[in-house]
Amino acid sequence: MTLPSDDRPLRRHRPFVLLCAEQTAGSVGRQVTALALTLLAVTELHAGPFAASVILALTYLPGAVLSPFAGLLVDRVCLRRLLVAATALQALVVGSVPLARAAGHVTWPQVYAVAAVSGTLTFTLSVGLQAALPRVVGPRRLLAANSVLTGARTAGQIGGPAFGGVLVGLAGTGPALAVGGAAYAVEAVLLFALPAALNTPAGHRDAARSGPASALRAGLDVVRTDRRLYRMVLAGAGLNLGAGAVAALYVLYATDELHLTPWQLGTTYAAFSAATVLGVVLAGRFGEGLGVWRATRICGLLAGAAIFLVPAAALGGAFPLLLAYQLGYGLAATVWSVSMTTLQQLVAPSGLRGRVAGLTQAVLLVTVPVGALGGGMLAAALGDVTVLTASAAVALVSAATLWAPVRAERAAGEEGGGRGPSDGSPALTDQSQ
Repeated sequence: MTLPSDDRPLRRHRPFVLLCAEQTAGSVGRQVTALALTLLAVTELHAGPFAASVILALTYLPGAVLSPFAGLLVDRVCLRRLLVAATALQALVVGSVPLARAAGHVTWPQVYAVAAVSGTLTFTLSVGLQAALPRVVGPRRLLAANSVLTGARTAGQIGGPAFGGVLVGLAGTGPALAVGGAAYAVEAVLLFALPAALNTPAGHRDAARSGPASALRAGLDVVRTDRRLYRMVLAGAGLNLGAGAVAALYVLYATDELHLTPWQLGTTYAAFSAATVLGVVLAGRFGEGLGVWRATRICGLLAGAAIFLVPAAALGGAFPLLLAYQLGYGLAATVWSVSMTTLQQLVAPSGLRGRVAGLTQAVLLVTVPVGALGGGMLAAALGDVTVLTASAAVALVSAATLWAPVRAERAAGEEGGGRGPSDGSPALTDQSQ
């Protein structure tokens, strides 16, 4: 069930504005929490590299394992209540650390539990919001809405670490974690202000009546039978596998082998942030002009090709080549993400959006740490350049599979030149198939 039609511009669409504010608050909360929790473990619990990596793994591992079940939950329960409950619980979980610290009883089990529970709730929220957005704005404005929400998240991702660092420097890790918990509380209030109609079932009787295994298979069937979605998930897994390996080796490779100075390394990361912002600005226009399926195919290929610039930097011109990599990959990957999410939301039936989003998220998440661990292990035996080149090849070949012929039904109204369905939705496919 979609909320009542609202033709106002997105900037004046109250439920959507609430979602934008929620995305910014949640993103800042996550960045501040991640930084402060790690620094607390290092400075007060004397964590070594392994313990710090365990905290990071616990933040992401639940998303890879539990996202399909989170999707099933999203399709079965009242959506707004779930979103509010998850963010409120996250505020309490994160807020427990500064309380325990004030009492002098912060322990490793608590830090690990906070990282794992907070990560689980974060990815549950991600699935729930992907299912909620089509109901909030309708199919016609999904592409633009996903672009704006990505921009709201990006603002928090860019500013959050700096804000968290200042908080830790001025007040310490405990107050910084309290601010992170407060950001989640603000997020819960914003979600509570969403229309109560989101608590109306979205046609998910099958999920409510069938067993968990059968209900999950229904979501998997959507991914398997729509060839575009199936190809995107596999290509995304390959891209993340290659990019994960590159991310794991990047700092050591850039400093030890390419001899980049700290300011040069920092500049390459800043270039990625700038490219992400540019990608947010261009994603809507690119998708509207070419159709979200064609935009996904083009940007996947560009993202995979950009990774080759990293091993190529060993041949000379390291700094400009790594700048070009961060700019190219950041831009292409951002447009890819927006287009893929939009297509996924348009393809999935309303009562299955949670399960489709959860299954897709699980595949895309699990490949990043696998790529990072595999890349690190192989680099020790084969060398950085060899592994980086192989990682780039995996990413590019995976993205290239999107260009193989796909047999899929055309969206309604698409015969008029690939401009999209008659209701104004973004074009799903293009005329080249």
